[in-house]
Amino acid sequence: MPYTIAVAGKGGTGKTTLCGILIDWLIKSGRKPVLAVDADANSNLNEVLGVEAPVSLGDIREEIAHAEATGSVPSGMSKQDYMEFRFNAALDEEDDFDMLVMGRTQGKGCYCFVNGLLQSQLQKFSGNYKYVVVDNEAGMEHISRGLLPAVDVLLLVSDCSRRGIQAVGRIAELAGEIGLKPKYMKLIVNRAPSAELAPGIREEIEKQGLDLLGVVPQDPNIFEFDSEGKPTSALPSDSPARAAFEPLLEGLFI
Repeated sequence: MPYTIAVAGKGGTGKTTLCGILIDWLIKSGRKPVLAVDADANSNLNEVLGVEAPVSLGDIREEIAHAEATGSVPSGMSKQDYMEFRFNAALDEEDDFDMLVMGRTQGKGCYCFVNGLLQSQLQKFSGNYKYVVVDNEAGMEHISRGLLPAVDVLLLVSDCSRRGIQAVGRIAELAGEIGLKPKYMKLIVNRAPSAELAPGIREEIEKQGLDLLGVVPQDPNIFEFDSEGKPTSALPSDSPARAAFEPLLEGLFI
C-alpha cells in the first residue's frame, strides 16, 4: 500500500499551494513515484503543479453510469473493461509524478456499481506508487466514501485567524466521525505575519485540541508566481513559505 498524505482545509488558506510544495519536495528528496490526487471540486492543483488538468473521474463516472443505464457500453466490452479503458484516460502521466482529478461526487440515481468499479480501480492504480498526496475539500467526501486509500498523514491547513482554527477543528472532528485513523494528524498555520501566532490563536488551537506542526509565513513570491502564471510548486528554496514548510515534513514520512 502507498503512504498516503491528505491535505485538508477550507478554501483560501493556501492549502493547495502547500500541497504542491509537498509533492515537489517528495520528488526532489527521492520519495517517488508520487500520485497527486485533486479531490477538491474547487481546487486547481494542476495549475499549482504546472500541468493540464486531465478528464475528471467524476465525468467518467457520469459517462459510465449513463452507458450502464442506457445499455450503450461498447459492444464486445464488459462494464468493467469499459471502466478500465476510460480510467486510463484520466491518469495524467508526467515525468516525476502522475495525477488524477476526482471531480464532482455524483448526480442523481444509483451509482453503487460504478462507485464499486471506481474504488477497485483506484486501489489497483494507487498500489503502483510509493506516495499518494490528496488535496481535499473540507468535507473530505471522496475519503469518507472509501474511494481513496487509507490515510497515513492528515495535514490540516488554516490561515492565521480564530475562525480558521475553528474550521479545521471541525474537520478534525469529521475525521474521527468517518473513521479516519491517520498515524499523524497535524495542524499547519499558513500565511502568518512574520511567522508569529498571537496568544489568542494559540489559545484557540489548544481549545480545539489540535497538534500544531508549525507556522508558515506570508510569502510575496506566491502572489508573484500566481500573477505571472508560474506553478507555485516551483517556488525557490529560499522562498519564505517553502523554507518554513519543508523542514516540518521530515519527521512525518518514511
